[in-house]
Amino acid sequence: MRVVILCSSPYSETGCAVAARVAQLGYVPVGALTLPSWDRGTLLRKLGQWGLRGSLHYAIAKLVPGKATNRERVLNSYLERSLRYGDGFFRGLREVGRAYAFPVVTCGDQNSPGAVAQLKKWSPDLAIFTGGNILRSEVLKVPRLGVLNSHLALLPEIRGMSSPEWSLLCGFPLGITTHFMDGGIDTGPILLRREFASVDDCDSLTDLRNRMIAEGIELLAEAVVGLDRGAVSAVPQAERETDRQFFVMHEQLKEVATRRLKNGRLNSVAGRCDG
Repeated sequence: MRVVILCSSPYSETGCAVAARVAQLGYVPVGALTLPSWDRGTLLRKLGQWGLRGSLHYAIAKLVPGKATNRERVLNSYLERSLRYGDGFFRGLREVGRAYAFPVVTCGDQNSPGAVAQLKKWSPDLAIFTGGNILRSEVLKVPRLGVLNSHLALLPEIRGMSSPEWSLLCGFPLGITTHFMDGGIDTGPILLRREFASVDDCDSLTDLRNRMIAEGIELLAEAVVGLDRGAVSAVPQAERETDRQFFVMHEQLKEVATRRLKNGRLNSVAGRCDG
């Protein structure tokens, strides 16, 4: 199976971990298409997610060799299994590409004519989206099977941004969904859907998200193997009377979600988002 990785930055840990993980399973990517390391949209998302201090720590660990130990270069410690290489860890997508002999191409927009042309040149069966632009139909229709995504919530109930936090706030079970992307926001056909079982071990929203990202990568890998072997197939999402899309959660609501995480209130007020 010919696999392509779509990435938000050459230093994205998630993108690197996905590329390395599928390569470890024998599905070495035929190529990776990434936005630049200083892409404005990516930087704004990281600032919103990590804050200024966390973003600076990440940049130093990834961009300034020698300023951090190998362990410190892995921001999400749950990705160490996928990122480990020799005596250290992959710091960037190009390092993964050199190790497994696949090209990494930078583009300013994953929907640009040049990006689409590059994808067609690679002729992928499957693309795996690990971050970047909102993909348009010109990109989505290039891979023979489609573009695969891992969503950190159970679909179709929790769509959009800050999905683990909204799951907590709505009293909906935490989970991960691997699905094909389409023209909507998290509306594509579902391949695998699994509840997150390790919530009792999480001590913060950051820890929760990091654990879910790592588990989501394993679910992506399982989907790739399943598709190649014909063991899984996509199922359209069930229609819902109220079809909502969630956006980035306000800090005050995150405090409520944190309390619910610590109190284990995962199954209360199901279906409500009253804070």
